[in-house]
Amino acid sequence: MNSQIKIALIDDEQLILEGVKMLLSNEKNISVCLTSSNGPDFIEKLGSLSEDDFPNIALVDVQMQPMNGFELVEVLKEKYPDLKIIILSSHYKTSILGYMVKLGVSAFLPKNSDRKTFIDAITMVYKNGVFFTAEDHQMLFTYMNSSAKKKSLFEMEDELSEREKDVVKLICQEYTNNEIGEKLFISPRTVESHRQRILEKIGAKNTVGIVIYAVVNNIYALDKI
Repeated sequence: MNSQIKIALIDDEQLILEGVKMLLSNEKNISVCLTSSNGPDFIEKLGSLSEDDFPNIALVDVQMQPMNGFELVEVLKEKYPDLKIIILSSHYKTSILGYMVKLGVSAFLPKNSDRKTFIDAITMVYKNGVFFTAEDHQMLFTYMNSSAKKKSLFEMEDELSEREKDVVKLICQEYTNNEIGEKLFISPRTVESHRQRILEKIGAKNTVGIVIYAVVNNIYALDKI
């Protein structure tokens, strides 16, 4: 990977901040561009960054005061929809998996994850927009087997058309509207209309939501490391 992945760290435990920053300092393709100990401070710092210094991915702790991680994510998704977010938590992830997906979070990592999983998650979130471990895939499969949970996850009134599924697959491969238009022999404006309609249908807020929807509905399979 040639591109530098810029990371922001938000955690109210100084040892965690320093430890993660030190771990990432050994990765030549990853740099930490911003650290913060709480949500309001992070939002303020983020607003002062130039486009060149803006992070690609934010690593966000769940348990923080005065704003917890999920409250921070809601603000970030509203203000910076293209910022990819990885949640870090000491809590077992099953209980909040659905909420994570609904928010459009790119990955969820326990704080006791090993170094390889941690680096893989950052790399794949940067590359694909989301990262699921084998365990995550199994939990998503079990979660989606419940029609009630599936409905609450993606509140769809209409199914996607075959053309919309084609657009989704290409979005997951990170093609631009122009490139998708060329492949499907339609105009970029039509592609954008499809994109907006897809977002409306599945109840997602951004591209991450589209990718997650595609993965859990077996429309698209993520590349592996």
